[in-house]
Amino acid sequence: MLPSPPLAALSKAAAAAAAARRAATVAARSRRRLLVLPAVASLVPGPPPALCRRVRLMPQLEGPRAPPPPHGRGFAAAAAGGDGATLDAGDSELVVVSFYRFADFPDHAELRRPLKELCEELRVSGGIILAPEGINGSICGTPEAVEKVLNFIQSDDRLKGLRMIQSPVTPEDEAIHHGHTSQSPVGAGEDAPFRWDHVRVKLKKEIVALGDPGVMPTKTVGKYVKPKDWNALISDPDTVVIDVRNMYEIRIGKFKRAVDPCTNSFREFPSWVDDQFQLAESDSQLCSENNDNTIGRQSEDVNSSKPKELPRVAMYCTGGIRCEKASSFLLSKGFKEVYHLEGGILKYLEEIPKAESLWEGECFVFDKRVSVEHGLAQGTHKLCYGCKKPVSDEDMESPEWEYGVSCPYCFATKSEEEKERARARQRQFETWGVIGGPDKGRSPKRLEANHTAEEPKQLSSSV
Repeated sequence: MLPSPPLAALSKAAAAAAAARRAATVAARSRRRLLVLPAVASLVPGPPPALCRRVRLMPQLEGPRAPPPPHGRGFAAAAAGGDGATLDAGDSELVVVSFYRFADFPDHAELRRPLKELCEELRVSGGIILAPEGINGSICGTPEAVEKVLNFIQSDDRLKGLRMIQSPVTPEDEAIHHGHTSQSPVGAGEDAPFRWDHVRVKLKKEIVALGDPGVMPTKTVGKYVKPKDWNALISDPDTVVIDVRNMYEIRIGKFKRAVDPCTNSFREFPSWVDDQFQLAESDSQLCSENNDNTIGRQSEDVNSSKPKELPRVAMYCTGGIRCEKASSFLLSKGFKEVYHLEGGILKYLEEIPKAESLWEGECFVFDKRVSVEHGLAQGTHKLCYGCKKPVSDEDMESPEWEYGVSCPYCFATKSEEEKERARARQRQFETWGVIGGPDKGRSPKRLEANHTAEEPKQLSSSV
């Protein structure tokens, strides 16, 4: 956890400025409640109709909406080799399903167009990544529409048996926003690389970026451990427990005895393994930050291991996708016993009661919830839109916190120019309900010229 400077060390002027920013944030939130997005166009002095913002909402059923079921429950996924997926959203009108599968998929590009067209036809939003190593994505829509998309994907035998996690969502949450808002989901991270404006189907080299093309989970992968068997495995003192996530995720929650590799991205994991397990004859030490004394003793055991006497490893991540690649990587390095939590932290928190749990804190998720607790209940953390990292209520009391601009974890890394741009974006959203103002950041003069040029065409076509 990056330390924030003590309040006493700040000048009175800085503290006063911070207080003013916090007051401005509160006022902005109050104004935002009064803002009705569909009427934003009426605030613009005479924009042409073609430029008015169009908000697409997912279809809503008539009548009152019943409370949604608990996150992650009421969901039956197709087993490996199954013919399709069955979704049960309970009384919720919309569902979000995150899914992935590693597969030998060299012709992945051919799936992009028909998949995107099907999602658009069914009004399914979200993001999907296609790569030679498989598919990874998260989509949102009615249960029937999402089920059709998943079944279409699994009509390819190579993609059958998708690993999936479902959560309910309301139509209000699915309304189109443009990234930098207090209400839009986060388009960041390996597990859910998208924003919710519409469906995005992207072609990439990897569905989760490790940077090592030699790692192939389709050929070799670690042993899956069910959530009910996980506690016994990680309680064994001979097991090294590794959190495969990044520092900002681990900062708000982790399993007991878990080692923090202190990585900023998944691409840094291979070099950490080489150094930490003496694969490169390195004397480097584990980052002690955010690790307790038990983990410290555990890291000493790791450093004292000889290269050919590699320990038993148990690893985990948010939903399981990073662990599949990480376990494949460790096996390629000579590790013999590599285990990983099936379904990731989310499945563990869903199935294991809090009284029996070895999980400490909250789990960061790459969507609007920001963090979840046991039972996948809504967590307490919020998001800094300056760095897309989680912040606690205590963090938001810091003078370095400014809504939509910075937090204690990114304040020192941002220049004044970057902060001022962020403030400008926030003002645009508070005024217009959309980033970039009524012209969405494009030149008003150019838009006006284009509109003027189109008018004669429209007149001639009408004649």
